[in-house]
Amino acid sequence: MTPRNVMLAIHPRLAVVLHDLAMVWLAWLAANLARYSLLAEPPQIGWLTPEVGLVLFAQGAVFWLTGLYKGLWRFASLPDLWNIARASVLGALAAALVLFFYNRLDSVPRAVLVIYPLVLSVLLGGPRLLYRYWKDSHLDFGSGRSAQRVLVLGAGRAGAALVRDLLHENRYRPVGVLDDDTKLRGGRVHGVPVLGGLADLQVLARETAAQMLLIAMPSATNAQMRRVVGFCEDTGLPFRTVPRLEDIVAGRSSFNELKEVAIEDLLGRDPVQLDWTAIRTGISGKRVLVTGGGGSIGSELCRQVARLGAGTLTIIEQSEYNLYRIEQELRREYPDLLLDPRVGDCGDAIACERAFASARPEVVFHAAAYKHVPLLQGQVREAFRNNVLATQVVAEAADRHGAGSFVLISTDKAVNPSSVMGACKRVAELFCQNFAAQSRTRFITVRFGNVLDSAGSVVPLFREQIRAGGPLTVTHPEISRYFMTIPEAAQLILQACVLGRGGEIFALDMGEPVQVRYLAEQMIRLAGKQPGRDIGIVFTGLRPGEKLFEELFHPHENYQQTAHAKIFLAQPRLMAWGLLQSQLRQGATACRDYDEEALRRLLDALLPEFAARPPAGDAQVLALGERGP
Repeated sequence: MTPRNVMLAIHPRLAVVLHDLAMVWLAWLAANLARYSLLAEPPQIGWLTPEVGLVLFAQGAVFWLTGLYKGLWRFASLPDLWNIARASVLGALAAALVLFFYNRLDSVPRAVLVIYPLVLSVLLGGPRLLYRYWKDSHLDFGSGRSAQRVLVLGAGRAGAALVRDLLHENRYRPVGVLDDDTKLRGGRVHGVPVLGGLADLQVLARETAAQMLLIAMPSATNAQMRRVVGFCEDTGLPFRTVPRLEDIVAGRSSFNELKEVAIEDLLGRDPVQLDWTAIRTGISGKRVLVTGGGGSIGSELCRQVARLGAGTLTIIEQSEYNLYRIEQELRREYPDLLLDPRVGDCGDAIACERAFASARPEVVFHAAAYKHVPLLQGQVREAFRNNVLATQVVAEAADRHGAGSFVLISTDKAVNPSSVMGACKRVAELFCQNFAAQSRTRFITVRFGNVLDSAGSVVPLFREQIRAGGPLTVTHPEISRYFMTIPEAAQLILQACVLGRGGEIFALDMGEPVQVRYLAEQMIRLAGKQPGRDIGIVFTGLRPGEKLFEELFHPHENYQQTAHAKIFLAQPRLMAWGLLQSQLRQGATACRDYDEEALRRLLDALLPEFAARPPAGDAQVLALGERGP
């Protein structure tokens, strides 16, 4: 802060102290005059006596200890009046104690000690309320507005820009700014005072009569956002946030847009710094094909590829509606993109061959897959057909038509799989890893955890359950998952496409896993309700094939770091190519014959660590707050 700003911060506070001490002096004299006015011949009252000095000292110390000068006159409210009354009474007691030691209260009538705090409360509270009334009337005079009073959290560039914009519109009126930087305390942001730190939010929100909180911290980490949101929730006030920097840069949000805090802001990992120059070089001008391009990950891949300037984009999608939706979006946002949307099953060898022959893709992203663990647990044929054999069909087509890169989108559920879905994805990984040695195409696998808000994931389920009034269903109190956002998942896939040389499995260091129970509680709070009181949480027991904890690497994969600190590389686990081909032919025959027992035996043979069995134990239902047996 400049010396001028320091002086501006000190002078108003000094003026308040001098005013309050003057009111103490007036209150003491008024109390004495009121007491002695009852006498026929009142004595002469001294204006400046040792007793007055001692009262000023005692009352000033009480003012300081009770925090009277932490509040601002601009925002004087009922809590301030209560604090004034409390300080006045305590000050009278402190003055009485000091005067007792001075002269045994010989010159002070007892009635003065009763009248004094009453007069002082009026003299201190009246000017504060009048000042606030004048400021409010002055700001609103002639504007005809009824703007919401808001506190802005964050005094950085984003906070300053937000305050400036708010001052030029009628919806919100910034009444203060909070920031943890102590050097900013007492300063002003475009005329709006910096009142204190974020930890003071609950008190300051009450003192300023704020009606809404605006978080202006676009570069905050997820841990920092969780802390800030916790402070906001403690106030009981609604709160909004400005978009994250990566959303602004990617064009998903505008800088001055206010939005509700999403679960992604709290649980999505801190973004990984990616080599966008290399990624753009690897995609720009290239012919790209995406399978499953209408799904959550596939559609985001299409957006990223279009944004990076792909020459052509071919999308294969089984869902006609999903394909129509992403096609309309891409044609609207990227009118110059050469787009070829195709309805079809990528496991259909003839349809896949025709698409590859027409598109001649240089880069292939294989995102098509079935992923719902409990649903697939009892449908081994469909899981194997779509997640294994379809991957083989697309991979072999990419090899025949000379694609430079083939990226398989996999999952952490493929590590030590306990589910049919995870086992089938692991077999698809094995095929691509071993096929890389037989092909000129670079086969790369990208493995990551749960994607927030993807189709069929827990976030849309919880959101729907909250909308219905609850309860939210969680399978186990201790179940945890790794989480990442949809855009980050797509960006990791693009980065892996550039890093890979063939046969690798890339995985993201996803930080600490998050308990699904915590996710449920946070989503309830973000909806403005309280877990257990407004909306309950019910534990239903682990579902067939479901793990308590997920893993990103198998112990035998000997993972190591890459050029990117948050991206790891797992070494391929090779097996005899002829044996693998023979087993996949057996799987194709079992699918044709609908022999699910043969498919289960095949999965066991390919993956000794896999046991396609439901977890032991009963699926007990426990309500939030109840104890188990």
